[in-house]
Amino acid sequence: MAATEPLVIATKAVEPLATPPDFLDTFDPMKKPVEKDYAMIVGPEEPNLSPRIGGSADLRSTMASLIESCWGVWLSILISCIGVHDRLDSEDRCRRYAPSYVAASIILKSERPVDECSLINCSCNLHVAASYSFLSAYLITHFSEFQLATIGTFLIHESVYFLSGLPTLYFERSGLFRKYKIQKKVNTPEVQWRCILRLVLYHVCVNLPLMLISYPTFRFMGLRSSLPLPPWSVIVSQIIFYFIVEDFVFYWGHRILHTKWLYQHVHSVHHEHATPFGLTSEYAHPAEILFLGFATILGPALTGPHLFTLWLWVIVRVLETVEAHSGYHFPWSPSNFIPLYGGADFHDYHHRLLYTKSGNYSSTFTYVDWIFGTDKGYWKLKAVEEVEGKKY
Repeated sequence: MAATEPLVIATKAVEPLATPPDFLDTFDPMKKPVEKDYAMIVGPEEPNLSPRIGGSADLRSTMASLIESCWGVWLSILISCIGVHDRLDSEDRCRRYAPSYVAASIILKSERPVDECSLINCSCNLHVAASYSFLSAYLITHFSEFQLATIGTFLIHESVYFLSGLPTLYFERSGLFRKYKIQKKVNTPEVQWRCILRLVLYHVCVNLPLMLISYPTFRFMGLRSSLPLPPWSVIVSQIIFYFIVEDFVFYWGHRILHTKWLYQHVHSVHHEHATPFGLTSEYAHPAEILFLGFATILGPALTGPHLFTLWLWVIVRVLETVEAHSGYHFPWSPSNFIPLYGGADFHDYHHRLLYTKSGNYSSTFTYVDWIFGTDKGYWKLKAVEEVEGKKY
């Protein structure tokens, strides 16, 4: 094979088969791969640009054999349990499952030394990569990307939303953590159940169709679900970017909803609960769900993320909005540790006031309200509470 030829699956002579052989069908997990096995996976040898692990040659060889054998066991489980060799063509299998295996081999077979911490980090990264690869392999061989990006995202959203929001209902009814409750008023069980029933209706009839409709846009912008997983530096930077974009767009959308007509006909549904609890975070008019939901999906739509990044964004965004509407300010609340983070106390003030006197329109941070002067009432109230030593 020429050095410039593209990736191919079979590079050695074999007897005619119904389908071309590939590394998943021929790899023996208990045998250390030889050079021709690597050729089947990655083609001609590529320049080694990775940091290399130090120590003796015997240590490197032993670690390489151990990682390769463990990876082989993972692949054997995949093949036997989920029939991956029957569901994916050989080229797609090689593209999806080879990267972490090849990375382990290249890094551990190198000869230029680095410190032992690099070896530990390498082992941890390979363990995470192998675990995620196994889970991802199961998902992508049993479900289409459309199903994962729509139904999968919806199920993750619902699970995180209700599991994180329902405890606040118990806190209110039982009186648990009463000293951390921002308002003394408690919602009745009838109000809580009405909220839950409407939420289920809104989520099924509005949120789910919105996810189904938006999939082509995400696909066009570069959404992918295949391996390898993006570096954590990329994942974290993208999620931070999503928070910044969402917060700014949400601020202006939310502020527009507090104009007289829109508040009366749309946003007043969300403000039916002057004393919010976790699940009221998404209790809103269907038009508002569509309007403000745009702020949540805008960041991911702009970057075309990996599906794992999208799921992680959904999780942290849901946890943030549930916490902001929880009605409780705990000593461990994020606003006590994260600069410029609003949290429950900041947003609870917004729910207590009439729309004409409201402020604190941002969803996550406080700096946009500070820039445009819509947080002055909140800080005046905090100053009075500090002087008088009691909460209002």
